[in-house]
Amino acid sequence: MTTFRELGVDPEICDALERAGITTPFAIQEMTLSVALLGTDLIGQARTGTGKTLAFGIPVMQRSIAPKDPAYAELPQGKPQALIVAPTRELALQVSGDLHLASKDRGLRVLTVYGGVPYEQQLDALTAGVDIVVGTPGRLIDLCNRRALDISHVHALVLDEADEMLDLGFLPDVEKLLGMTPETRQTMLFSATMPAAIVSLARTHMRHPMNIRAESSYDTQLVPATAQFIYQAHDLDKPEIIGRILQAEDADKFIVFTRTKRQAQRVADDLAERGFKTAPLHGDMAQVAREKALTRFREDKLRVLVATDVAARGIDVQGVSHVINYTCPEDEKTYIHRIGRTGRAGASGIAITFVDWADLARWKMINKALDLPFEDPQETYSTSEHLFHDLGIAPGTKGRIVDPAPVERPARERAERTERPERPARNRSRRRTRGGETSAAPAVEAVTGDAAPAGSDRPASTRNRRRRRPSKPAAESA
Repeated sequence: MTTFRELGVDPEICDALERAGITTPFAIQEMTLSVALLGTDLIGQARTGTGKTLAFGIPVMQRSIAPKDPAYAELPQGKPQALIVAPTRELALQVSGDLHLASKDRGLRVLTVYGGVPYEQQLDALTAGVDIVVGTPGRLIDLCNRRALDISHVHALVLDEADEMLDLGFLPDVEKLLGMTPETRQTMLFSATMPAAIVSLARTHMRHPMNIRAESSYDTQLVPATAQFIYQAHDLDKPEIIGRILQAEDADKFIVFTRTKRQAQRVADDLAERGFKTAPLHGDMAQVAREKALTRFREDKLRVLVATDVAARGIDVQGVSHVINYTCPEDEKTYIHRIGRTGRAGASGIAITFVDWADLARWKMINKALDLPFEDPQETYSTSEHLFHDLGIAPGTKGRIVDPAPVERPARERAERTERPERPARNRSRRRTRGGETSAAPAVEAVTGDAAPAGSDRPASTRNRRRRRPSKPAAESA
């Protein structure tokens, strides 16, 4: 079996990778390294989760001059030697982490730049000097406009997930960045698909690129080691179904994908209330909170991450056993990128998709485009026997591992009930007279007119009041 050393990778990089347990290259890496290490432009096309990061990261690091080399003094001081452009913050952080891991022995300085965080820390790092910059298009353009980032001396430019940058509308920014770099640079473009706009970009800005295609179409881009289950489920029953799947056999880490940010927050809160360690990941969260959630997920402090599609491409976490599509994906590309978060690097995984009744037509289009055998999803509820059988759930399992918290009255209401003085009991019984008037019960002393003298046998005369009709006017009386 071929190793990185046999492919001509620098021993310092090989040593760093071996300490992390990485010794054998994947198919896209083996096919790419022999070409990229020579400085040739290339276009790499492969499904997600196959190790594209090291396929372009190793050539970028190896062809960069390390600070300990004598030739480093001849470089423009503080100017980056390479630029890697990624569509999302999460993907930029993942790429930067892999580069940090592989370049420890070479001493290369890697900086990650993206929006949503203050400029100060990034500006300070650029002032001190960096060797490789990984960033999103918007923040890279901002730093270039501020003249804090100078990319006019880079020897390599990488466009990672180019089709995603096209979908997000970053293609004009990418072309601006390409115009700021020297024409003699090495350009590497990696993409899961090759739309017409990406092909045109490659023809315009690349010099005789070598095409390396590990897979050619969507049906082969699906991870072969990932088992797929498609269920037609009711929206109100989905949290209960997920709660039971979380207790299935071989269940490790879960990523639940939702369509909207509000839905991601609601599902995360629901699962946390059921007793599962869950965190959301969506665009309304501060960048610090997003990074903290990803870090806790990587460190096994969280079992479930509920994310929107924005985070679908940037999550590269080992040990994700299940991916759940809480809602039907928009198209086949989104479906591929979602389920590609499991079954990575040769591992097996399970992908579960919930299809609402209103999304049946959309799912049929996805099923046809990918040539899948799930045209008619099976109607499924949290009590369905086939759900327990398919996913290895023990009979009798419930979707909750903690009892629901008791509903308490508000503190203000409790205080009012405590401080309210008790009123004396009143006898509110009534008895009605012939005239229609009500009088008090016998226990209440009657109002008398002439009181009988003490010791007298004459009963006291009671004064009975009668309601009189109003008197007629004088003229009418006459």
